[in-house]
Amino acid sequence: MKKAFTLPTCKTCVRIFDDLQPEQHGCEVVDIKAEGIAAADLDKMKELAGSYEALFSRRAMKFRSMGLADKALTEQDYRQLILDEYTFLKRPVFLFDEQVCAGSAKASVEAARSALNG
Repeated sequence: MKKAFTLPTCKTCVRIFDDLQPEQHGCEVVDIKAEGIAAADLDKMKELAGSYEALFSRRAMKFRSMGLADKALTEQDYRQLILDEYTFLKRPVFLFDEQVCAGSAKASVEAARSALNG
């Protein structure tokens, strides 16, 4: 399985996708705004990442506007928030059979590059 989860209006995602070209490597590209995030995919991401919190973006504007910064969130909270609102998924996310690479940090992008080329 090779899936890439992105938001096409996100300039960072576009830049990373232009660089990595996941479609050229047989990756199924998922527009998280148009298609949403399947619970099974999110659960597989969590299994590989170790937690839903690792997949959660605190940069999302809704994080502060919903007052979430002041709450103690559980793993179930993180899961439900990501499923309910695509903007909470750290992106882009590359999901492979044995690995997940989430976010735009250099190490994550390089790990995705290696997995795509490997």
